[in-house]
Amino acid sequence: MGPTDTRDDAALVAAASGGSERAFGELFRAYAKPVFWIAHGLLGDAADAEDVTQETFVVAWRKLPGLELAGGSLLPWLATICRFQSANRIRIQQRDRRHRSALIDETLPSTVDVEQQVITAGLAARIADEVAGLSDLDREVFRLCTAEGYAYQAAADELGVAHGVVRNRLSRIRTRLRTVVKEST
Repeated sequence: MGPTDTRDDAALVAAASGGSERAFGELFRAYAKPVFWIAHGLLGDAADAEDVTQETFVVAWRKLPGLELAGGSLLPWLATICRFQSANRIRIQQRDRRHRSALIDETLPSTVDVEQQVITAGLAARIADEVAGLSDLDREVFRLCTAEGYAYQAAADELGVAHGVVRNRLSRIRTRLRTVVKEST
């Protein structure tokens, strides 16, 4: 008699309920394929169906001690667990899709303003030209304080100059760059 026979299922369920991994393994071998195909039919994806099949048998292992086999086969009970696990997976996937689409909506502009991109690119080029025209020390002050986020004293220590030198030079650079921005807009 095979494991799908009524007497064998009942005996295997009783043995697995008592902790027999061998009996549970026989139940798994007997019903893993049907459970997989149920999950695959519900989910439409082989990888998800494999995961749900595993989850179904994990839940079954935990719940076997309280199970009283009503019919001759364990499959209807496993199919019910499989349907619940599949429904949970579908809900999680839908929630994740909604969450991802909300994040995408927040990060993408609703329209692309080509004119603004051209202005921004032109402005960036003018600022880059202005920074390139600075003295070596001014470029380093600008790089350390604006691009690298150094405080005045940290930049001064890095460059080997006084705190006031960094503060004054950065103030002049910013004023110069503000003028470039005002002229460009």
